[in-house]
Amino acid sequence: MTKVKHIVSELRREFYSNFATAMNMPMIITGTSYSSNSPIASWMDYRERLNYVNIYAYTAPDEFVLFHPFILRLAINKSAGKVTTFTKGQVCRGLNLVWNFELTVLPKEILDFLAWIVNLVEAHDKGSSLLLQSPPHSFELKVPEVEFFNNA
Repeated sequence: MTKVKHIVSELRREFYSNFATAMNMPMIITGTSYSSNSPIASWMDYRERLNYVNIYAYTAPDEFVLFHPFILRLAINKSAGKVTTFTKGQVCRGLNLVWNFELTVLPKEILDFLAWIVNLVEAHDKGSSLLLQSPPHSFELKVPEVEFFNNA
């Protein structure tokens, strides 16, 4: 389990750092250790709403079930309400509750999705799904019954 924690921590650190650079906007990265309150990267969109991305182990081998697959989940604005990090003096109109996104990937794939995730956030901010690029790996998209773009 210690090895899994280390891998998740390293992948998260690298993804958040590169995500902040690619988004080219002020971003806060909380925490540095793996815990139930996993570190997140958060930013304000142009509507002054707080958004965040969280990467965590969705399933992993453990001492009780050694053969669980090691799978990561990347979540944007999922379970909003638990996040309250913003800089003192920063204008914040609240959490972005308008849209959320989850992506379940193998650890070796997560960094490949970085540019695609940045593109997804930017396309959503501009309100156009036409700007969305093709993902680096194929995946199954579960579309909710409500509007796709706001709830991918």
